[in-house]
Amino acid sequence: MIFQDNVIKEYLRNVYFISGTPCGGKTTVSRALAEKHGLPVYDIDEMFEIHRALSDKEIQHNMNRQFRNADEFFGRSVEEYRNWLIGNTREQLDYVLLDLIKLSREGIVLCDCHLTLEQAAQITDPSRAAFLIKEPIDIVDEYCSRPDHQGFSDFIRSASDFEKAKEVCNKTLLSLNMDFYRNVRSSGYFYVDRSDGRSREETVRLVEEHFGLIPDNEIGIVRIENGSADAERLARFIENSAWTDVKDHIAKLIRDSELTDWETMFAAEKDGRIIGMCSVMKTDYYPMPEVFPWVSCIFVDEAYRGHRISGRLIDHANGYLKALGFEHSYIPTEYAGLYERYGYRYLREIVNYGGGTDHLYVKKL
Repeated sequence: MIFQDNVIKEYLRNVYFISGTPCGGKTTVSRALAEKHGLPVYDIDEMFEIHRALSDKEIQHNMNRQFRNADEFFGRSVEEYRNWLIGNTREQLDYVLLDLIKLSREGIVLCDCHLTLEQAAQITDPSRAAFLIKEPIDIVDEYCSRPDHQGFSDFIRSASDFEKAKEVCNKTLLSLNMDFYRNVRSSGYFYVDRSDGRSREETVRLVEEHFGLIPDNEIGIVRIENGSADAERLARFIENSAWTDVKDHIAKLIRDSELTDWETMFAAEKDGRIIGMCSVMKTDYYPMPEVFPWVSCIFVDEAYRGHRISGRLIDHANGYLKALGFEHSYIPTEYAGLYERYGYRYLREIVNYGGGTDHLYVKKL
């Protein structure tokens, strides 16, 4: 079965790929970003043994090749070693993509991986790929000096001729990565070259800015009071948005202060600018007065999507409803599989006033 590139890209829209050369800093930066933004890291090296256990020896033969010892492993020619590494990466990629599709349903995932430029073009948008590189010359000593590479260090040092094993490994990595290093620099893809001498913090910040990752403390959620200046700002935000279906209706509802009692709107702000919204309402576009409260009108500016802002708005709305004593909240949507990530479960199909069928989701508060 072959999936078209646009399908894969759509299902991987929440994945941010950090690739590059050995010792380019991708693992260090991935983990620094994960800690700063509270995001999971998917490390394909850590998943290799799991994927090998799932593989077929006849189909994924590179992944399943066994070596008796370090002498056999490093006793191969540079070409044999290089082709084996390429084959391993290619065979494992199918498992990686399926894992990422599943994991990224819950939100953003950082992927510490080995992608070629061709693979990156197939599976993701350039805005979600970063290459951390270093000129791949004599890198075995540096690679082995890291505590997280102790296993490889012990293995290569177990060779009867360590210097010869190191020479083969260095030549293989050079042949595999030198063209890649040069091509990344001229590709138009975002990259950071560790050879330029940037600090870890500077590199993290550059990748963070490229991905558009926004620290939680830069986003505020505010409740919009009827008739306030914020209500007018929100109405203008809606009118100028790409939300074509109901924006005129929602803007009028806000301007005319039609929300009553506990009904209200919430807005997400960054640097004093509204970038998203949601509401809590007694009714929605459905003839179901017995079902309430609704968390609805969920919308985030296109430039800020993929940063958990919808989730923060929904959490804020549900916290407000819970404080009022409500035990459940409901979300209507035309999409299946979207709101489970926020703790909602599918309840049933519902018919809107226009005769269309949507899905009703419920969450216990």
